Amino acid sequence: MRGLPWAKKMLSRLAYGVRALWTALKKLLQISALALKKAFRWLIQPRPRLNRWLRITVCLALSLSFLLFGMALCISGAVKHKTRDRIRSADALVSVEPFDCVLVLGCSVYPNGEPSPMLADRMITAVSLMERGVSNRMVVSGDHRRDTYNEVGAMKRFAVERGVASEIIFQDHDGYSTYDSLARIRSVFGAKRIVIVTQGYHLHRALYLAEKLGIEAYGVSADLQAYRKQPIYNLREVLARCKDVYYGLVQPLPEVVSPPVSLSGNGDCTAEDRP
Repeated sequence: MRGLPWAKKMLSRLAYGVRALWTALKKLLQISALALKKAFRWLIQPRPRLNRWLRITVCLALSLSFLLFGMALCISGAVKHKTRDRIRSADALVSVEPFDCVLVLGCSVYPNGEPSPMLADRMITAVSLMERGVSNRMVVSGDHRRDTYNEVGAMKRFAVERGVASEIIFQDHDGYSTYDSLARIRSVFGAKRIVIVTQGYHLHRALYLAEKLGIEAYGVSADLQAYRKQPIYNLREVLARCKDVYYGLVQPLPEVVSPPVSLSGNGDCTAEDRP
C-alpha cells in the first residue's frame, strides 16, 4: 500500500508525457498534411516541362522529407522529456553533496581571444557555482584544434580573472563535440558525479549523453540573456539530438584519446604551450 501513491504519481507523469507527445505529433501531422496537400495540387497542374515521373519523384521526396523531419522532432522531444528533471537551479545544488567537478562546455571565441556572449554566460554561471561550493574543481572543455583558436584558454582566463584559483581549473583541449567532452570527462578525468553548465537548449543533449555514459549529472542553465541566433540554434539542436542518440547507443571512442588526469592534482598541469 505504501507504494501506491508513488505508482500513481509515476503513472500520472507518464500519462502527461504521452499526452504532450501525442498532441505535438498530431499538430505535426496536421501541418505536414496541409503542406503535402498544397504540394500535390501544385504538382498535378498541367505543366509542359514537368512530366509525370518528375512529379512523382518530387512528391516522394517531399513525403520522405516530412517523414524524416517528423521522426527527428519525436526523437528530440523524447530527449527533452527524459532529461528535464535533471536541470536544476544553482540554489538547489548548494545543499547537495559536492560534485567531482563543474563541467563547462565550450563554444565560439572571437579572433581577439574574447569569449562570445554565450560562452561568457556559461563561465559566469560556472564561477557562481564554484563560489557557492557546489564543487572544488572546474573542467573547461572545448576546441583547441588549432594554435590560433583556443576556447579553453579563454575560458580559464575568464574564470581566473574573476577569482577562481588557477590550480583548480582543468583544461580539456580536445572537447571537439558535446559527445567528446562527456566521454573524456569520464575516461580522462575519471569524474562520476558532475554538474554541466551550458545554455538550456543544449543541456538536454548533454545530460542524455552523460546518462548513457554512466555519469551522474545535473545541469544548470546559463541563459542569462536573449541570444541573437537562438531560433537557428534551436533548429540545429533537433538534428544534433538525433545524432547524439546514435552516439549514446554505439558509444565510439572520442576523437582524441588521452592519458588519465587526476582531478585531485593541480589543474595547471593541463595547460599547453600554445596561445
